[in-house]
Amino acid sequence: MNPLDKLPTPVRWMALTAAGITVLAVVQWITDTDKLTDAATSGAMLRWAVPIMLAGLGGLFAERAGVVNIGLEGMMILGMWFGAWGTINYGPWAGLLIGIIGGALGALVHALATVTFGVDHIISGVAILIAAPAVTRFLSLEIFDGYDGGSITQSPGLDSAGKFTFPILAGGSLFGWDSPDFLGWLVDKDWPLIGEIADVAHGITTSVSIFTIIAYSMVPLSAWVLWRTRFGLRLRIAGEHPQAGESQGINIYAYKYAGVILSGALAGFGGAFIATPELGGIYQEGSTNNQGFIGLAALIIGNWRPAGVMAGALLFAYPRALGFKDLDGDSSHALLLISGAALYVISVLSYRKQKFTDMILAAVIGSASLIWFFNSEIVDKWFISILPFIIVLLVLTFFSQRLRMPAADGQTYRKGET
Repeated sequence: MNPLDKLPTPVRWMALTAAGITVLAVVQWITDTDKLTDAATSGAMLRWAVPIMLAGLGGLFAERAGVVNIGLEGMMILGMWFGAWGTINYGPWAGLLIGIIGGALGALVHALATVTFGVDHIISGVAILIAAPAVTRFLSLEIFDGYDGGSITQSPGLDSAGKFTFPILAGGSLFGWDSPDFLGWLVDKDWPLIGEIADVAHGITTSVSIFTIIAYSMVPLSAWVLWRTRFGLRLRIAGEHPQAGESQGINIYAYKYAGVILSGALAGFGGAFIATPELGGIYQEGSTNNQGFIGLAALIIGNWRPAGVMAGALLFAYPRALGFKDLDGDSSHALLLISGAALYVISVLSYRKQKFTDMILAAVIGSASLIWFFNSEIVDKWFISILPFIIVLLVLTFFSQRLRMPAADGQTYRKGET
């Protein structure tokens, strides 16, 4: 048994976070770069992870109820359009709510098709992926094209709901009192490792969007709902053994509908967030940029657990945030060293478990990564773009045996059938 598994969950996550920052700090020292643990990078990572995380949490609720939802990207598109429209007409808070409703409406169609009519989950999801861009293009032509600054592909600029800096930690205000900036003080001290940890923490506690805080609060809330409430228990029964739930008098159809609609609502939240000033400040056609699919990948990497989904989203968002801040490409180049070292660790672990095919494969890919690192000084932008997908493939290749999806996920359920 892994020694970390014996620790309480919060302590385990803190230990893993500290270990990750330590690795980044060491690589930063070796490569003589300064952006791997920079506050700007960690702040951008926090923002970029939000849509991916919300899509992943949406997929979590749907699949825990036994319904595969690959239409999350389409529901994000609906959430983004309706969120922008609501923000323009009623303000950012109403816009967020309207965006959530837009995503939920898309999910309602998916639930109607899969739960009531028994349509294949993949076919229904693909239909939503095709329909959502067409619907929003039509709506943009009819509505945004008539707004000042709008067009058939974009909305006018959107307002922010405001930002929050955490008092004491990052120097925010508390009832009109300008508090000290403890993390900034630690960064200025430039103590080895402590300075890097403080710099990362400073980035995720300074000028954080209110919507970002609400989004991350969905992680503990989702865990509580799924594992500490009667609703969550029955939802999970619908995805694990619906016939057993039916025998106990549970309305499986109702819980599947609830899971799918919650899924769309969270995806709609993610889409509405993309249009906020935190990421774009505008609705623009195509700006979901496949983040719904990456959210599904975060769901798989996170092993169908809320905290795992969040960790997967942050893992995917980090290279993008680093590439966004790293204009010359040297800091992104350091990711080759990190990936090579990680693959060698996987190779050693595979050897200890006598999985010799995995051992050889990890060693070969790790060697290729290190050869690339030592024979180049920068990496092209395309490497950062495909890195999240490479991470998914590596996780599925080397850790698939530790992943467990709900037993009845994707199966058609009919009341009274055994």
